Amino acid sequence: MQAQAGVASATANANLSNLTLQRGQSLVQSGAVSKQDIDQRSADFANKSGLVKSAQANLDMLRVLEKYKRLVAPFDGLVTARSTDVGALISAGGGGPPLFVVSDTRKLRVLVNVPQNYVPSILMGQRRKFQFRNIRDGPFSATLEASARSVELASGTTRMQLVVDNASGELMTGAFANVRLELPHPEVATNVPASALIFDQGGLRVATIGLDNRVVLKTVTVARDLGKVVEIATGLTAEDRVIESPPDGIAHGDLVRITGAPGNPLEAETASSKRTLSKPPG
Repeated sequence: MQAQAGVASATANANLSNLTLQRGQSLVQSGAVSKQDIDQRSADFANKSGLVKSAQANLDMLRVLEKYKRLVAPFDGLVTARSTDVGALISAGGGGPPLFVVSDTRKLRVLVNVPQNYVPSILMGQRRKFQFRNIRDGPFSATLEASARSVELASGTTRMQLVVDNASGELMTGAFANVRLELPHPEVATNVPASALIFDQGGLRVATIGLDNRVVLKTVTVARDLGKVVEIATGLTAEDRVIESPPDGIAHGDLVRITGAPGNPLEAETASSKRTLSKPPG
């Protein structure tokens, strides 16, 4: 009411100033009013008009604040947090925590950190499975919709987002889930024991045996680490003979003897899937 009265008072003063200006402008031709007086009346009218706009803006602000006496959620959902109660003082524009937190639980986001080595094998739009520890029903399925496309330096992983349909309301927000990512397997994969990898100043290499029974060190890259076995992306072929546990100090060109194998190295290659390799004396 005070703001409305302020607008009415400012409007009345502005109208009076406008009438005074108009009367002066009608008498300026006859010389009854000086130009200085007209300029002063014009400035006064402009000042009074500005006061009207200021009072009207104050009134509009109070009307907007008054509408906040009734809170309306921007979407249908579930109140998951409340930081106020009946009788609490709520100051307009005072800041502070939100009064309520409303969550739309019909669709939930599942955030998972994927090791960077596996990120290229995961495609957007695919459906993945995940399981909650405290919910026996499942596993649930979710659709992979977004990827951070960057690697966190601390963990070496990429954050990915899956969306799950929760129309039944069975799943809870903030819960911990185990996500299973089924990676596609190539038609032909080269796997070697993890003990065959050599990591030194020359990089990541694997010791193989050539047709002349001499060591050939090949630089490789790892596609996936499967624990005791690693999947090689580049550097090896299916025909390479790999030394399963190379000794320390093995070098390119070292002559090796396959223990218990026939004299022909090619025959030894097919004699047994497991071989014991050792350097000859001298």
